[in-house]
Amino acid sequence: MTRSLGHVTLLVRDYDEAIRYFTAQLGFALLADIPQGGEKRWILVGPPQSRGASLLLARATTPEQTACIGNQTGGRVFLFLHTDDFSADYLAMKSRGVEFVEEPRQEAYGTVVVFEDLYGNRWDLVQPRTGPAA
Repeated sequence: MTRSLGHVTLLVRDYDEAIRYFTAQLGFALLADIPQGGEKRWILVGPPQSRGASLLLARATTPEQTACIGNQTGGRVFLFLHTDDFSADYLAMKSRGVEFVEEPRQEAYGTVVVFEDLYGNRWDLVQPRTGPAA
């Protein structure tokens, strides 16, 4: 049996502002933008050439959903963006206005820095360590 994680839903305030942020500031690709009737759209974004899960951008439609925008995990790091070139991605993201909440640091699992997306969700940018400590 083969299984994989396909998509992770991320609540957003507005489809188009979210698309702009993820494509322009994080350098993601717009993988799908399909009208679903009314104002609903099926929008997927993800790192170019990634074989991992993508983000399904879901516009909040209820007060309960709106209250969770930017805090889907109670203030914890929510998503982990892996890279094979930490320095290049960190500098590129920083130059495009991504908000980092700390300086890069070395951990047993690799090089990491926390950033917040346009809504305040916390992410780790991680270059995993290769070899025995990974």
